[in-house]
Amino acid sequence: MILFMLLGALLGALSVIFVLQNITPITVTFLTWHISGSLAVVLFLALMAGVVITLLMLLPGLIRDEYNYHQLVKQKKQVEDELATTRKVINEVAARPVVVEQPPQQVIL
Repeated sequence: MILFMLLGALLGALSVIFVLQNITPITVTFLTWHISGSLAVVLFLALMAGVVITLLMLLPGLIRDEYNYHQLVKQKKQVEDELATTRKVINEVAARPVVVEQPPQQVIL
C-alpha cells in the first residue's frame, strides 16, 4: 500500500512539473469550435476525451459479462439445490433396511 502511495505522490509531482512547464497559450480549432487555453489544459482535456471514449467502447462488454455472471450464479444455485435433493434421497435409501432373499437351492442327484 505504501508503494501505491509513493507512486501516486511521484505521479502527482510529475504532473505539477508538466503543467508548470507547459503554460504556453494555444488555440485548438475543431470544425466551428475554437478552444483556447494552456497547452497542459488542452492535453489534459484530450486525454480525458480518450478515457471517456475508451470507457464507452468497453461498456457493452462489461454489461454482457455482468449478465453472464448473474446467469452462472443462478445455474450454480440450481445445481446446488439439485445436489442437496439427491443427497437427501440417497441418505433415505441408504437408511432403509435391505431384505435379501436367497434363491432356492437346487439339489443335484
